[in-house]
Amino acid sequence: PGPVAVLGPEPTWATAADVVVVGSGIAGLTVALRCAEAGRRTVVVTKALLDDGSTRWAQGGIAAALGPGDTPEQHRDDSLTAGAGLCDEAAVRTLVTEGPDAVRRLMATGARFDTAADGTIALTREGGHHRRRIAHAGGDATGAEISRALVAAVRAAGIEVVEHALALDLLTDADGRAAGVSLHVMGEGRHDGVGAVHAPVVVLATGGMGQVFSATTNPAVSTGDGVALALRAGAEVSDLEFVQFHPTVLWLGPDAQGQQPLISEAVRGEGAHLVDGDGGRFMVGRHELAELAPRDIVAKGIMRRMRETGASHMYLDGRHFGAAMWERRFPTILASCRSHGIDPVTEPIPVAPAAHYASGGVRTDLRGRTGVPGLYACGEVACTGVHGANRLASNSLLEGLVFAERIAADCLAEPARPPAPVAPATAAARLPLPPPEARGEIQRVMSEGAGVLRSAASLAAAAAALAAPPPGGKTGEPGVEAWENANLLLVARVLVAAAARRTETRGCHWREDHPEADDAAWRRHLLVTLAHDPDGTLPLVRPASAGSA
Repeated sequence: PGPVAVLGPEPTWATAADVVVVGSGIAGLTVALRCAEAGRRTVVVTKALLDDGSTRWAQGGIAAALGPGDTPEQHRDDSLTAGAGLCDEAAVRTLVTEGPDAVRRLMATGARFDTAADGTIALTREGGHHRRRIAHAGGDATGAEISRALVAAVRAAGIEVVEHALALDLLTDADGRAAGVSLHVMGEGRHDGVGAVHAPVVVLATGGMGQVFSATTNPAVSTGDGVALALRAGAEVSDLEFVQFHPTVLWLGPDAQGQQPLISEAVRGEGAHLVDGDGGRFMVGRHELAELAPRDIVAKGIMRRMRETGASHMYLDGRHFGAAMWERRFPTILASCRSHGIDPVTEPIPVAPAAHYASGGVRTDLRGRTGVPGLYACGEVACTGVHGANRLASNSLLEGLVFAERIAADCLAEPARPPAPVAPATAAARLPLPPPEARGEIQRVMSEGAGVLRSAASLAAAAAALAAPPPGGKTGEPGVEAWENANLLLVARVLVAAAARRTETRGCHWREDHPEADDAAWRRHLLVTLAHDPDGTLPLVRPASAGSA
C-alpha cells in the first residue's frame, strides 16, 4: 500500500545521522552502542528520559542457557512449547544459541547480575522453563540494572540523545527507502512543532502498546507508537492478536487504570503459590507445572477460577518465604506491595491478569529488517517469530539484546551512506486526529471486548466502537495527546481485526466461542498491512496474507 499518513505538520528543523534509533530500552541502546563503536554517527530518540522505557520495569530477569547441565536446545524446546506452534524455529534457534554470549557481552558493558556463593551467576526459574536459567540483578530489579549499565555506556560513548521526543512518522526518499523520522520534542517550541532526524537507517525499538488497555504493567509511554509508525510507512505487522496478559499483577480495585505493579513470575519460581479466597491451590492438577505453567495457561486458570467463584481476583501466597527472603530476593516487589497497604510477609497478595507484553509487532527477518528498505525493528515492537502465540518468561530482554546485535551487524556490513533527500509527504494521506477524551474510551472498549476473554460478539462490538466517528465529529488538535491517541486507535483496530479473524484459541489468544486450537486452519501467521479509503482519510485494516508457521 505504501505510506498512508503523516500525523504532524511538515518538519521545520532537521539534524542528520548515519543511524537513528527510536527507543532507549535494551534493544535500542544495544543497537546504538554497537553502531557508535564502529564509528557510525548515531542519534537516539526517546519519548521520555533515557532510562524511562519498559526495560527498567523488568523484574524477573533475562533467560539464557548459562547454568550447568542446561543447553540452548533445552531453552529452544521450552520456547517452542510456550509459543504454541507459532514460533519461527530459525528465530528461536538464533535466540538461544547466540543468547549466552550476548549476555556475557552485556556484562562486559557493565551490567552486574546477582551471584551465588561460589561467584557464578545466580539463576532462578520461571513459568514454562524446565531449568533454572533466569539471570537476575538486585533480586527483582534486573531491568533497572541493565538500563543503568547501558545508559552509562551510551553517555560515556558521547552518543547524541534527543529526550522527550515523540517519533511521528517515517521519512522516505523518492525510492521508498527510509530517510529518517519526523518527531516532536515535548516542551520545546510550538505545541505542534515538528522536526526531523535524517538518516538512511531507522531502527524502531519503541517497546509495547499496553496502554491500549485500561490496566497494564507497561509504562505510560507504551502507546504503540512504533507499530503505528511502521503501519503508516507500509510495513507488515504480524501476530498482534497475541497480547500476553501477565497472570500476577497487583490488584488495586475494580476501577484501577493505567500502569499497575507487577508481581514477577520469579516469585512463583521461588515457590509462591496461587490460591483462591479459601486458600485452595487451583493450578495444581490443571498443568504439570502448576503455578509455573506458561503464562497464558496461568492467566486462563486465574480467570476461570475467578468465574467459578465470582471473585474479582485471586491471591499469590508467599508467606512461607519469611521476611528475610522477601527483603533479599524481592525488595522492589515488597516495597511496592507495602506502599499499597499489603504486606506479603504476613498476608497473600491480591492479583489479577493485566496486559503485559505484545508477542506480535512489526514483522522482521532474522536481521531485524522490515519490508521497508532501511527500516529495522527490534525488541517488543518487533515480531521476529521468537515468541509465537505466547512469549516464554524472560525471553523478551534476551530477544531485544540478540536481535539488536544482529541489526547492528547488518547495518555495519555495508559502508555508511549519506541521507537521501526526503520525498514530500502526500497531504491527501493525512489521518484525522482523535479528540483528547478518546484514550479512555479506546481503553474501555479494548478491555471489555479484546481482553483476556474474547468472542466474535465482543470483538464485533469493539470493532464497531473503534470505527465510530467521535461524537459531534470532534477531532483533536495536533499535539502529543492527539498523536498518541491516533497511534492507540490504529493499533487497537488492527488487534481487534486480527483477533476476530483468528477463530481459535491458541497461546494468549483466547476465544470463548472457539475454545480449541485449530492447527489445520490456524497454525499460521496473520500478516496485516494498512490500506486507506480513496480520499485518504480513514485507515482500513485488512489481513494481507497468511503465512505458514
